[in-house]
Amino acid sequence: MDRQKLQIRLAAPRGFCAGVDRAIQIVEEALGKWGAPVYVRHEIVHNQHVVSRLESLGAVFVEELDECPPDRPVVFSAHGVPKAVPAEAERRNMVYVDATCPLVSKVHVEAERHHRAGKEIVLIGHAGHPEVIGTMGQLPDGAIALIETEDDARAFEPRDAANVAFVTQTTLSVDDTADIVSILQDRFPGIATPHKEDICYATTNRQEAVKAMADGCDLFLVIGAETSSNSKRLVEVALRAGAKDSRLVASAANVEWDWFEGVGTLGLTAGASAPEDLVQGLIAACRARFDIEVEHVTTAKETVTFKLPRVLAAEV
Repeated sequence: MDRQKLQIRLAAPRGFCAGVDRAIQIVEEALGKWGAPVYVRHEIVHNQHVVSRLESLGAVFVEELDECPPDRPVVFSAHGVPKAVPAEAERRNMVYVDATCPLVSKVHVEAERHHRAGKEIVLIGHAGHPEVIGTMGQLPDGAIALIETEDDARAFEPRDAANVAFVTQTTLSVDDTADIVSILQDRFPGIATPHKEDICYATTNRQEAVKAMADGCDLFLVIGAETSSNSKRLVEVALRAGAKDSRLVASAANVEWDWFEGVGTLGLTAGASAPEDLVQGLIAACRARFDIEVEHVTTAKETVTFKLPRVLAAEV
């Protein structure tokens, strides 16, 4: 019997960004320098496959600093942490390494700059996301107002409408954020904007690749974790750009093959914290079931790299 033909449109760029690469490398280098165990506050990146591999090397993942013994090094996740966390580590004389993505750190610096200038700060982001918690934790309680939706932007009432600034979470939908920013700029024409786009290059590039290839896809699969903001946004972008169906899957093991009934063209990408072996695993699973042809859709080349923290760089 002839097998169902399946064209796979494979997005590039996809998968790991420079910030994720750097964060994983920091944990690996810390284990090499100090031996196991090395503690990591919060998932280093939002992907269970990455976390499990690092656990097998000797990393211990915890949610709060008080779960870490004072005599072992601790790494802070790529999402950033409130200022109180490194302050507490110093109070306990702990060795710590900050793996915050430099593009998230840029948002922290911007927020502090606006605060010093006396501006009321709006953060566009998702409540409860570690990056949002970390950014809001750079300043005193109440200094940053969180806006999640267009309705929030319409309802926001600053103390002084002429003295407002905004920053954004780095992993948001470019289009959704643009709509919120437009409302804020209409309401507060003098609102201070980021020097450079806060949404990171990798988030933007992955969304642009999906936009370029989603139209005509019967099904679009995004490999990523439920906790990964940038991965969930890719699912939404695919639907908005014309995919008939779009789903988030952690790996090939989470695919339900009845989704493929009547599917001739599959779009495939991976969020910024998903390793490439999961992409190849899903392609292999498709190859075992269908007569596949893979089309590579490349919309950008990424050459960004970030240096390791000084405490580890000398060991590389």
